[in-house]
Amino acid sequence: MPRTPTCVLSDSAPPSVTDGHALDRYVPLASVTKVLTATALTRMTAAGLLTPDDPVERWLPSAAPGTGITLHHLAAHTSGLPRLPPGRLPRRDPYARFDRPALDRLLPRLDTLAVRPPGEEEYSNLGYAVLGAALTEAAGTTYDALVTRHVLDPLDLTEITSAPPPDQRLLAPGLLGRPRRPWTMDGAILPAGGLWATPRATADLIVRLLVERRLGDPAPAWQQAGPLHWHNGATRHASLFTGALNDGRWLVLHRLNAQPEQTDRMGIGLLRDTTPD
Repeated sequence: MPRTPTCVLSDSAPPSVTDGHALDRYVPLASVTKVLTATALTRMTAAGLLTPDDPVERWLPSAAPGTGITLHHLAAHTSGLPRLPPGRLPRRDPYARFDRPALDRLLPRLDTLAVRPPGEEEYSNLGYAVLGAALTEAAGTTYDALVTRHVLDPLDLTEITSAPPPDQRLLAPGLLGRPRRPWTMDGAILPAGGLWATPRATADLIVRLLVERRLGDPAPAWQQAGPLHWHNGATRHASLFTGALNDGRWLVLHRLNAQPEQTDRMGIGLLRDTTPD
């Protein structure tokens, strides 16, 4: 069986790395990228650049008019858009061909693509691709520049990017030890799951957003269960769990070659074990 490189960072113990994981190598953030996209929305709102109630077509004029979908709906997974872009996605590299022109071709069809009316919950990677496109249009810049300006620079974070140097990436080991090829997620899907970060930068991100609240209340991307704010993420060969409790306890767990459901259970269990009754 392939190794399962694992990294755990928390408030309660020194960082733990096993089976070849590393604190200073870039790994996929996967859907935790959504946290940065939604935080950019809240920061742009505070700067007066847009409002969460803006309809999608204000910033993406080719979008179907009158859908009722707002930027907040997209950020809160209540747009009604499906989880994935329509059509059969290649299993080996599902988002490789989902570039901005492909997204633009879908925008006039948002009304027919929706599987629920706006306001009802439906987790949607497609929705975050649309949100990222709207934010970049509103800012007049690229997604990387947008996130750097509104999230990373204010948090004093540098080890988060969509394009880490290839020799600084930590990829999942295959059966013979050869690195597995990661998914291509630098196109339209980038705002939904394409960022990379070192584990130590991921931990700083969680602490500064959820514990120290340097940028205000948590953005609408965060999931909440009682006193816990959390988000997970997974690509084909990587899975991540992040969370923080209202009492200041927090945890980041990243694993390669691990099932995301197992990573979630492990992360919640570790966080629970450090929490007093």
